[in-house]
Formats: sequence, structure tokens, C-alpha cells
Amino acid sequence: MKFIFFGFAFIVLSFFLLGLKSQKGEAIGLKDGRLAGLNSSPNGVSSEFDTQPEKKVKPLNGNLNEIKRAVTNSGGIITSETETYLSATYMSKIFKFVDDVEFRQSEIQTWEVRSSSRVGYSDRGVNRKRVEVIRDYLTSL
Repeated sequence: MKFIFFGFAFIVLSFFLLGLKSQKGEAIGLKDGRLAGLNSSPNGVSSEFDTQPEKKVKPLNGNLNEIKRAVTNSGGIITSETETYLSATYMSKIFKFVDDVEFRQSEIQTWEVRSSSRVGYSDRGVNRKRVEVIRDYLTSL
């Protein structure tokens, strides 16, 4: 019984420490005018053209103010902004994991989006759902 308790306590403590680690850092930003690529783990999505099919989402339509409203209304905190770029963070409720969401305006007046976890391997689809919540908000305007 002690083994189960200490095993469970170790797992919970590990998640809290990962949450603390994810709170340090910032969005990757633009690389050569584009959103950075995703790593090999399944904890992010992007609309950039060279994204792997299983991590691909469609770009967003809207203007910068609408994107900002969609982010703040969905629980995001804006961390950086220019006329053509926006970054925000989202924090999970229990373990306080931080995810970065970034947007850049493309040449065809849509917004490329990248949403990715800072730590961990899987996000259980949270980043894809987040982008779809933002998309739904934008289409409701």
C-alpha cells in the first residue's frame, strides 16, 4: 500500500514540477518570417505549409483585433504583439502547464497559427481544440 501511495505522490509531484518548468520561457517567435516548425512529439498543431498532415490545421480569417478578442475570450494572455504577429499563453488549471499560441499574418491576409505545449509529449488534443475554439469565435463575429 505504501508503494502505491508513494508512486502516486511521485507522479503528481512530477507533473507539478513539469508545470513549473513550462512557466519559464516564451513563445519561439518567427523564424525567417514564418512560425517555427513543430517538434516530433504530438503536442502541437500549425497551419504553416510544411506542417505534417496529422498536425495540420487551416489558417484563420479575421483581423488582428478579432484575433486578440478571440484569444482573450478563450482564456489566453497576450504576451507579444506587432501589426502582423501575435503571441499568447494559455495555462492549464490543475498542473499549470503553459502552452504557446502564435499567429502571423500571411501574404493572402489570413492568419497562420501555431499552438504548442512547452513541455511534455502529448497534449491529448488540447492545442487542436484551442485553435478550433478560436476559429469558432472568429466565425461567429
